Amino acid sequence: MSTSPRTDAATSARMARQRRTGTKPELALRRELHRRGLRYFVDRAPLRGQRRRADLVFPRSRVAVYVDGCFWHRCPRHATDPKNNAEWWATKLAGNVARDRATDDTLANAGWRVVRVWEHESPIEAADRVQATIAAS
Repeated sequence: MSTSPRTDAATSARMARQRRTGTKPELALRRELHRRGLRYFVDRAPLRGQRRRADLVFPRSRVAVYVDGCFWHRCPRHATDPKNNAEWWATKLAGNVARDRATDDTLANAGWRVVRVWEHESPIEAADRVQATIAAS
């Protein structure tokens, strides 16, 4: 992927502040799962040697949880298309989605179950899905 075209200082500063881990939706889900007695690893690669890290990992049940941001991962309900550098952003965001699907496939082929949670989802409903996936493992 090519380097981003020059952006204005305000946009650059805003993007630099984006958290990779410990976001509000992720923390809310973690609190709910912990309240239910579930224990997990945070920001960990489910497979050895894999650079792609899951937000939450339950190694015994082989469940990996990703809390995806609506913008970065192209939520069907909330995705937006940036106007500035539109072509670069379209390529970047499509690459994120393709990487997500490749990660899902890699983990499934290794015997893992993947739970994808959108940032706008209720932490209780997301925790229900995670808990059900763990129980089914």
